[in-house]
Amino acid sequence: MKRAIILMMDSVGIGYSHDADKYGDVGSNTLLHIIKKYPQINIDNLASLGIIHSLKASSAEANQAILPSVALNPHAIYGYGVEISNGKDTPSGHWELMGCPVLFDWGYFHDTPVFPPQLLETILKKANLEDSLGNCISSGTVILDEFGEEHIKTGKPIFYTSADSVFQIAAHEEHFGLEKLYTLCKIAREELYQYNIGRVIARPFIGEKKGEFKRTGNRKDYSIKPHEKTLLDVAVENGKRVVSIGKIADIFADQGISKSIKSSTLKNLYDDTLKTVKEEKEASIIFTNFVDFDSEYGHRRDVKGYKEALEYFSNRLPEVLNILSDEDLLVIVADHGNDPTWTGTDHTREHVPFLLYNKNFKNKDIGRRETFSDLSQSIASFLNLPTLKHGKSFL
Repeated sequence: MKRAIILMMDSVGIGYSHDADKYGDVGSNTLLHIIKKYPQINIDNLASLGIIHSLKASSAEANQAILPSVALNPHAIYGYGVEISNGKDTPSGHWELMGCPVLFDWGYFHDTPVFPPQLLETILKKANLEDSLGNCISSGTVILDEFGEEHIKTGKPIFYTSADSVFQIAAHEEHFGLEKLYTLCKIAREELYQYNIGRVIARPFIGEKKGEFKRTGNRKDYSIKPHEKTLLDVAVENGKRVVSIGKIADIFADQGISKSIKSSTLKNLYDDTLKTVKEEKEASIIFTNFVDFDSEYGHRRDVKGYKEALEYFSNRLPEVLNILSDEDLLVIVADHGNDPTWTGTDHTREHVPFLLYNKNFKNKDIGRRETFSDLSQSIASFLNLPTLKHGKSFL
């Protein structure tokens, strides 16, 4: 039985896109700038699948840089994708990769204070809460140090946003309660449809004082549903089984998902992926999001941590390759960039690598693909699914 195993390296971009000037990201390049900072980085397994070749094709700067030694003939299909969706948000990238580009504008909160008073009043009233903290644009670590102690003392949830189309709620797992946080997020989700906000994100944390607060793996995203059918929907409609690992199910609002496995941290995500590939023989799509690249290292501008995460991901690739059958397709991709050497703490508008491996494939350079949706069209072709609305297959 044919299967597609999709490994999403969340935020591993490979060069700024043609429209990066709209986002202030001209010059960003997540992978290249990590390599230039740490030229001894060991990502040979990723290189053998063509990621360095894809990087060089995507970026003029990469062509002029001294890069690690790489396989002369990658044993995979390799190239890069260009995003046509508006914004550089997580849903935009994921949805377009699965055949549903976002050609409308998301809603954002950019003013200060950021949230309309009537919105906050309605959310708090429905949740039986008197007040909230935050009401600002901030990063996930800064906001905890700024308001964490007051949150524990008062019980007021922390509301904040970022450059993405998000409404984030941070609350202490023990003092506030995890289920209470999830319920609050569901209330906010209902109120935020009118503002066209892509996601409400529950950000639970632990710790008792400034400097010790730490977000936990119990994050949950409450997303708008994709506006068109995705590859995942088409697969399920045609009797296929789709298993999501990590936050994939949240990003697609559970649409087109047969089974969802909650997981976090690179190690656990890898372990759960390997276990699922071994056990889910009837699953046509196994889709894992490796969120740590983005959440732990990209947004925090931790170049060293990002480099070590890339090495970890690359070093464990043989474990996946060794358990693939002749009918399995391994897909490695990203959804946007998050250059840890860049200014600010937000995503960067970048091309993403397309790396596809099957034991029967010959190496092939597919070059530049004009929409992320070429990937989903190609996977649909491999799985003998109906043609999708967007994209062109390169298989």
